[in-house]
Amino acid sequence: MNPYSKLFTACALLLGPTLAFAHPGHDHAGVMSGVAHPVFGLDHLLAMLAVGLWAAQQTGKARWALPLTFVATMLVGGLLGFAGIELPLTETGIAGSVLALGLLVALAVRPPVAVAAALTALFALSHGVAHGLELPALSSPWGYAAGFVAATAALHGTGYIVARNLPQVAAPLVRIAGAASALAGAWLLAA
Repeated sequence: MNPYSKLFTACALLLGPTLAFAHPGHDHAGVMSGVAHPVFGLDHLLAMLAVGLWAAQQTGKARWALPLTFVATMLVGGLLGFAGIELPLTETGIAGSVLALGLLVALAVRPPVAVAAALTALFALSHGVAHGLELPALSSPWGYAAGFVAATAALHGTGYIVARNLPQVAAPLVRIAGAASALAGAWLLAA
């Protein structure tokens, strides 16, 4: 088996739907489980990093508005889900957020702050509701929620810091990462 075959096989296994849609079926014991979920759920990891990358491509207030809007709206969505309010096609919305955020990064779209924040809020709502629906069944729902919020903010920050600190010659890597995320989002939607 040549090295490229091994790499392709490893990527295919890591991108499998069981990792991508990480909503039921993992430990929900508390803060550490909440931290682990966005990091090990492929759909969440890509969406959270993309928000940070997209924020880094913006100017002025949008740089802070996008991550803050995502976290705040995700919390609102979480409370809605916790109250038992469901959105139709939540998982599709989450996969769609990976595709859309990836495209926004790949194309370096810079809409007005209000439009960017509204899009970000729409994407965050699906993520929040999905996890809010899980919270009542958890052994430590508030610890899990705190860990999930902290990990989300950290992933936004990571995407932002990486994009802002790349040397000019490596700046196209941000757009390439966006395109890769968009492709993964398309794959998640098809799966």
